[in-house]
Amino acid sequence: MDAVLRAAVIYGFLLIIFRIAGERTLASLTTFDFVLLLIIAEATQQGLIGDDFSVTKALLLITTLVGIDVGLSLLKDRSRLLHKLIEGVPLVLVADGKVLADRMQRARVDEEDVLQAARERQGVESMDQIKYAVLERTGEISIIPK
Repeated sequence: MDAVLRAAVIYGFLLIIFRIAGERTLASLTTFDFVLLLIIAEATQQGLIGDDFSVTKALLLITTLVGIDVGLSLLKDRSRLLHKLIEGVPLVLVADGKVLADRMQRARVDEEDVLQAARERQGVESMDQIKYAVLERTGEISIIPK
């Protein structure tokens, strides 16, 4: 039972931490982010396994984590509020060529990130050519040109 509780606590903690970190964090993995992810994985493993390295415990942990994930996905389908809390909502960063600085700051996205997405996806060169730039739930930036 200890393993199940550990798995539930760590799952919840990681869910909260990655929601606080924001969508953009997961979408644009740099080398530093990848190293950090590996360190988090190792720390998580230590918290889950403890001193018991048995196959049985590993299988129990995997089953618990997948069960929590499936359970949350079923709950998200029934509750719009829970879905928004877990998955987030799209965020408009640029409207009619005007940068919405407070939203960009909150999402930790800068103008260069938006312009890069605009160049890559639409061939747009400047902010005044952008009708909307939207930070999607996946962390990607969608561009709607004027």
